[in-house]
Amino acid sequence: MKTICLYFEIHQEVHLKRYRFFDIGRDHYYYDEYANEQSMNELAEKSYIPALTALIEMVKNSDGAFKVALSVSGVALEMLEIHAPKVLELLHELNDTGKCEFLCEPYSHGLSSLANEECFREEVLRMQDKIRVLFGKAPKVFRNSSLVYDNEIGSLVASMGFKGMLTEGAKHILGWKSPHYLYHCAGVPKLKLLLRDFKLSDDISLRFSNSEWSEYPLFADKYMDWIAEMPEEEQVINIFMQLSALGISQSLSSNILEFLKALPKCAKDRGITFSTPSEIISKLKSVDQIDCPYPMSWVDEERDISPWLGNQLQRAAFDKLYSVGERVRLCTDNRIKQDWDYLQASNNFRYMTTKNTGIEINRGIYSSPYDAFANYMNILGDFISRVNELYPVDMDNEELNSLLTTIKNQDDELTAMNKEVQKLQEKLEKAQSELNKYEDVKPKKTVTKKKSTAKTSAEKEVK
Repeated sequence: MKTICLYFEIHQEVHLKRYRFFDIGRDHYYYDEYANEQSMNELAEKSYIPALTALIEMVKNSDGAFKVALSVSGVALEMLEIHAPKVLELLHELNDTGKCEFLCEPYSHGLSSLANEECFREEVLRMQDKIRVLFGKAPKVFRNSSLVYDNEIGSLVASMGFKGMLTEGAKHILGWKSPHYLYHCAGVPKLKLLLRDFKLSDDISLRFSNSEWSEYPLFADKYMDWIAEMPEEEQVINIFMQLSALGISQSLSSNILEFLKALPKCAKDRGITFSTPSEIISKLKSVDQIDCPYPMSWVDEERDISPWLGNQLQRAAFDKLYSVGERVRLCTDNRIKQDWDYLQASNNFRYMTTKNTGIEINRGIYSSPYDAFANYMNILGDFISRVNELYPVDMDNEELNSLLTTIKNQDDELTAMNKEVQKLQEKLEKAQSELNKYEDVKPKKTVTKKKSTAKTSAEKEVK
């Protein structure tokens, strides 16, 4: 039986303001709050609120047959808390249905997996803990920013305890293979891989409202017919996209939500189900490994990392940022930590691309990639000087390594303590449960006993 794994990403970039060379050392605030509020409100009103409302409705109307997966970056959660708390309420409501799985991703929606293993581990664990606190369950499936993946990243993700990972079904990696199976990481069979069907995904997120497209207009029954007509042995159809595709890339006037809401009924009529990533990983066996020696992503035709690191400007800015990664890890200053998250976001490097993709790139406030580079490097210059004030450049490697070792040991001790506290809490809850059972029974026995005693005393007095 075929099953669809439908996944949506939520991320909100933090807009940087115009920052001049002469601001370095004087102005330590780098953001355009008006642009942040305006863009977040627009996303919430035109996309997130109506789209999440539709997903909740789909779960309820299908009696729980419809299932979906979501991931939300830590940066996006911070923006939602400030500017669009209604979206967070809807995320909690969707979570309460029990039919939504929340995945983990890098907190910053950055590319630390390509630069610094320890920085990557730190922000992933921080994101995992935030999801657990917000939605009650630590995620066991991972998706990297823009689905960036290679063998080394897969091994790293597996070492952190994740059971599965989402990535792109890129042709140059798959070759003759189909993305409609469950695969595993080369060298690490325990990490299962779900590969995006980019055609079916882009049919919704990119082409749905294009009147020049040969399949326009696209209806839910036609879409499900395409899936039903696939070879019987191809059982996993992975459809991944940004949630903003529903309402922004494809406007609400295009009836994109009506199309989406019709999918569960059309799927049921054809014997097609919906599953979460964890369900697929637990039920199906991997058919083969995916050998990916070089990083791939879900962006552009090349499906590689060139949109962010394809030219010298991007690589220079990227290397400069992560040159202070170890020192930032030492830091306990909350402002520095937050700036670090915001400056890592991949869109900062995307603005600097010089690729000619045939599609106009939204560069925000920047007139050119060189303009974006200059502004970012000015901000980075001030940020690095602040970091170096806390941990000077002349601090030798031995001293820095000693501090890092101390922090690692403290983290290990804290992790061990947290596990012990969790065990004690579980024992306490179990003991409390047993006590509650005893208390439920105790009053009846006590009252009966007292009545019996009182009756015996009265009988003695009569005698």
